[in-house]
Amino acid sequence: MKKILIIGAGRSATSLIQYMLTHAETYDWQITVADVSLDLANEKIAGNARGNAVSFNALDAEERLPYLEQADFVVSMLPAHLHIHVAKDCLRLGKDLATASYVSAELKELDEEVKAKGLVFLNEIGLDPGIDHMSAMQMINGIRAKGGKISAFYSYTGGLVAPESDTNPWHYKFSWNPRNVVLAGQGVSQYLYEHRYRHTPYHRLFSKSDLVYIPTMGWYDAYPNRTSLKYKGSYGLDDIPTIMRGTLRHKGFCKAWDLLVRLGLTDDTYKMDYADDLTYRQWVRSYLPPNLERIGHGTLRAQLASLFNLNLADEALDKLEWLGLFSDEKIPLQEATSAQILQELLERKWVLEPEDKDMILMQHEVEYELDNQKKRHLSTLVLYGEDSSNTAMARLVGLPLAIGVKNILLGNITSKGVLIPITPEIYEPVMEELASLGVGFNSMDIDLESFNEYFSEEM
Repeated sequence: MKKILIIGAGRSATSLIQYMLTHAETYDWQITVADVSLDLANEKIAGNARGNAVSFNALDAEERLPYLEQADFVVSMLPAHLHIHVAKDCLRLGKDLATASYVSAELKELDEEVKAKGLVFLNEIGLDPGIDHMSAMQMINGIRAKGGKISAFYSYTGGLVAPESDTNPWHYKFSWNPRNVVLAGQGVSQYLYEHRYRHTPYHRLFSKSDLVYIPTMGWYDAYPNRTSLKYKGSYGLDDIPTIMRGTLRHKGFCKAWDLLVRLGLTDDTYKMDYADDLTYRQWVRSYLPPNLERIGHGTLRAQLASLFNLNLADEALDKLEWLGLFSDEKIPLQEATSAQILQELLERKWVLEPEDKDMILMQHEVEYELDNQKKRHLSTLVLYGEDSSNTAMARLVGLPLAIGVKNILLGNITSKGVLIPITPEIYEPVMEELASLGVGFNSMDIDLESFNEYFSEEM
């Protein structure tokens, strides 16, 4: 019997746990789910005889050590910055490890030691990162197998709300970690465009969003991720002139979010110990220059319109007003950063109701030349959740991770070290099984001239 320890039973772990329990009898696994909340761990086990719920503080080395010692395989669903603590324990104890998170510099430094011990530390095998890597590698290798020469690569992913559950002017509800959404893009986004490095600082990121067309779905805002350049080598695209990875939002989202960024409401660097003395209106107004006080008879909407050179009826201002930022409601947090104040508010306003469905969009666009013809290849994934408990986000984070773990346990993945799923040995069986579970991409090839004509008409 193989003993598998899953640390973390939050929303993103739901499909992972369900898959592992479903296959536990077949492969003789015992699944231990650990969470700081024993009730949550028990809820995810749902009485399965092959499951066991435990509670411990994952930050406490002494508390987590006995559970790691008993496990044959460890899956960490902790916040990304905590994986390194579990990884170092796994290395010392000789345990294989899997996560859905990006490989940190600290984790990458363990690669040679992990190889020397004959272990697998598989990472970036969720949705984004994860399915984006695997589907991209399938597509890139497929084009090369035909003799195509790739000149541009674009990849976009968005965790959004399904159209039938879209009930607010932002067209957005939380289906994953709210803090990550609030802090998204902080830093500098780097990508390559026509052989030139491009850098977009945080304060300009959302004001410079592009429009991306998703077939059958329409146009979406897209802004560049910070991590485009690091995958040139991983994808075998070292000489490519253009590469960009980005995030999708509904049209109009980025313009309104840009106002929050430029105001300073997403800042997480300092705490206000007087936050609960302020209303939301006072909080927003505290970021305005004093010379705006007399504009628009003192109305906050008019002052913001003047500050950002917007029409008073601009929909971006409607979005801010809908959030309650112009209201006299008191801030419920006693001591908090602006980012924390905003997050608490958004968690109330952007809540995914029990019957709501989320939606995942992913699209790769590759320009290439074959037989002296310039072509563009689109590969698109659209997946809907069932409700707020069984989300598309949780499914697409958890399923590839679970399938990857299964293939390691069955000996189908023989590579060792700190890995990401960019080799056929890893991504082929995962993508094949995902397709059998209804997670598949629709692809189209079109010559570049016709492509440009088609999408100019769609606009």
